Amino acid sequence: MIETALLAETSPFLDPAARPLDPAKFRDPLRTAKGDRRAHVELDRLETLWINTGTLCNLACKSCYIESSPVNDALVYMTLAEVDDYLDQAEALGTREIGFTGGEPFMNPDIIAMLRSALDRGFDVLVLTNAMRPMRRFEVALQPLACPALTLRVSLDHYTQAVHEAERGARTWDKAVEGLQWLSAHGFRLAVAGRKLGFETEAEARAGYSLLLSQLGVKIDAGLILFPEMDSAADVPEISEACWGILDVAPGAMMCATSRMVVKRKGADGPHVVACTLLPYDPQFALGTKLAGAGGTVRLNHPHCARFCVLGGASCSG
Repeated sequence: MIETALLAETSPFLDPAARPLDPAKFRDPLRTAKGDRRAHVELDRLETLWINTGTLCNLACKSCYIESSPVNDALVYMTLAEVDDYLDQAEALGTREIGFTGGEPFMNPDIIAMLRSALDRGFDVLVLTNAMRPMRRFEVALQPLACPALTLRVSLDHYTQAVHEAERGARTWDKAVEGLQWLSAHGFRLAVAGRKLGFETEAEARAGYSLLLSQLGVKIDAGLILFPEMDSAADVPEISEACWGILDVAPGAMMCATSRMVVKRKGADGPHVVACTLLPYDPQFALGTKLAGAGGTVRLNHPHCARFCVLGGASCSG
């Protein structure tokens, strides 16, 4: 009964009364629609380098920010040689963590070799996965990589099956749970990524996940990360320079102060660096082909900057 009630309240998760995004906003990189100076972030240090392995995924979730699906290859598979080049660059810059995201990273045929290469260099490695069939086909090759330096973060959109499947599709819950249990049983360092829905408090959401994981016999060494809901069509305030003080948020707390992502666009000659994991397609956030030149100023000229990072307080690195 609780799952049915939650599904009725939350499907399709987003507030139906939300106002549409004001088209006057997020047009000028220097000024907000009100004429205030737009907030910006400088790269403090490259703590985390994200590798987007490609946008192909075995699922087509309703609110995927990157529109991953079984047919979307807007970002094509990175190759091992391309990843190795960026791992060399990251090593030279003192980067601590390499994150692999997609799409579904285990769709990329080179993923095991990529993980091994990053681990062999001494990086902490984080993989975002749905733990379903693409990952399970690599079980034999993946198992020897289990170590404290490798974390797999499994996506469960809610602690109830109905809400999870409303987002990810029918018959996705059991496969995801079985993959999570397999990882736990084989000694992998685990995290779970979930969402706090609008009607829930954080405490309620955490309690729901805690009960579920206890019932499943799953230990998550790296914690539960709760992300805000993402509705790209809903209105959101622009972030001006004055907002840092008003909100008591520091620019250095934003993802783009400590991380970058490498993507490979379909038809491009090679990969390039972007400022944010959430913005792989927007040319104003493209920062060239080399990590050393990808510092620069990131102006928060996109709704995701406000919705996810500044107001949502979220970070893909947790």
